[in-house]
Amino acid sequence: MKWQVLYLRPRLEKKAAELCRANGIPHYLPIRKQTRTYQRRKVTSELPVFPGYLFAALDAPGKLALQKSNHVLRFLEPARPYRMLRQLVQIRRALRIDPELRPSPHTLAAGMRVRIVSGPLQGVEGIVARLSSTMRVFLTIDLIGQGLVVQASRNQVEPLG
Repeated sequence: MKWQVLYLRPRLEKKAAELCRANGIPHYLPIRKQTRTYQRRKVTSELPVFPGYLFAALDAPGKLALQKSNHVLRFLEPARPYRMLRQLVQIRRALRIDPELRPSPHTLAAGMRVRIVSGPLQGVEGIVARLSSTMRVFLTIDLIGQGLVVQASRNQVEPLG
């Protein structure tokens, strides 16, 4: 059996994981918890950390069962499977510590435009002035060329476009 990355049709991660479970296929679907407030009620949902992807150890019959399901768009074989497995172990460990971790598709760099997504400055957009554990984000008023600097942690910031 080889560990592979399954690229799935949109919003079918949990169904594909259930299909793997039903067929006895070893798999891993990293899940994060997200709590939102809707009309004064807190709702916690479980979302895939990497939307559209599932990790599974496949042999020929398992691969055939997944192909018949029409959930999988593409099977991706890693060049270094052991490296991928180590990375998955690290992700699983981090999610055990903090189940609300969010994926970061892009690395942040000084000069990058970002939006603050949580905390008292939620929704504010600016430019990364300095990277560290608590980064400085420069909020500008372009018309007058002035602004101010606020501090935010990396998990409070997402890159823009």
